[in-house]
Amino acid sequence: MKEYDNKIPIYLQIIAQMKIRIASGELSAGEKISSVRELAQYFEVNPNTMQRALAELERENLFYTERTSGRFVTTDEGIIMNLRNTLAEQELKKFMNYMKQIGYTKEEIIKKIQSWQKEG
Repeated sequence: MKEYDNKIPIYLQIIAQMKIRIASGELSAGEKISSVRELAQYFEVNPNTMQRALAELERENLFYTERTSGRFVTTDEGIIMNLRNTLAEQELKKFMNYMKQIGYTKEEIIKKIQSWQKEG
């Protein structure tokens, strides 16, 4: 059974997961995606919930539909790069806010990242 956060609508959580798959290349540009039913089974949700998530991803131009062939990931590399940048900036903002909350300055954060990078 999939674990969902009760505070956030499930379709939004599915959208977030699909965006990560697109940004990471797990779903590649132009790739045909599974049917609504197959995805609903995979995510363990009602097909209506899955359809709502897919419709939103289509509205954001991350997916497109070909009438007789199904849904596909956008082939627009600019849209995919914008998605990657947006997701990265959201995570960096969360990280920076957290580090500032625990008392780090911007300079200390940079030093911490640099030392971590040398170790890893």
